[in-house]
Amino acid sequence: MTEQVDPDSPSAAENATDGSHDHTLEPEHFPSRRKTFDMRVVVLTLLAAAIGVAAGGAAIVLLKLIGFITNLSFYGRLSTSFVSPQDNQLGLFVLVVPVIGGVLVGLMARYGSEAIRGHGIPEVMLSVLRNQSRIPARVGILKPVSTAIAIGTGCPFGAEGPIIVTGGALGSFVGQFLSTTDEERKILLSAGAAAGMSATFGSPVSGVLIAVELLLFELRPRSLIPVAVASAMAAPRPLGQCSRCSNCKVQEWPPWYRTP
Repeated sequence: MTEQVDPDSPSAAENATDGSHDHTLEPEHFPSRRKTFDMRVVVLTLLAAAIGVAAGGAAIVLLKLIGFITNLSFYGRLSTSFVSPQDNQLGLFVLVVPVIGGVLVGLMARYGSEAIRGHGIPEVMLSVLRNQSRIPARVGILKPVSTAIAIGTGCPFGAEGPIIVTGGALGSFVGQFLSTTDEERKILLSAGAAAGMSATFGSPVSGVLIAVELLLFELRPRSLIPVAVASAMAAPRPLGQCSRCSNCKVQEWPPWYRTP
């Protein structure tokens, strides 16, 4: 026969208090959930707004520098306006211009920083994943200069990767200067990258989405809010359709970028 145990007996009470048979889940065994929004998010958002303005300014400098190199290389004039190289009068010498540009960029990569090699986006992703979102400050200078030389001399290159590196380097520098955590530094880096994209291509929403997909890897409010604010601060304002063609639109920079 199976022995029946009285629940009120001392032996039952002893078994109940025995740790080997206790499977109760205590609340203190679980870590408390982190607050979604706190004062630290406010601080990060303010920093991201300043980084957004700085990254937008860097994007404007990059665009002006590309125009300057293009005018100087193909037309021999000092101007920052965007022009096409196809109307140049260099003849066969036009084949040498991209070669000169490639040699200059190669020298910068050899003696300046190897981080300027490549497209740019994979290098920033690698810094987030393996280097605690730390990007050397000199990369933020050498990358836009080398990009302007490459694009301005006719090399097959684009501005998307370089401006992400430049904006990300600004955000990373601020994070390193203020001794932030790795997570906060990643947010500031992503904010700078999104702002650079927003200013260069006039696409603040796309800038945020690219930062989320390639750098943040999350959609938490404490990460998304600073990045969105930075991207909005750098975005140009559309004014309407261009009067000279139907494929482009007239845009106006925010007031903090205008010069008298």
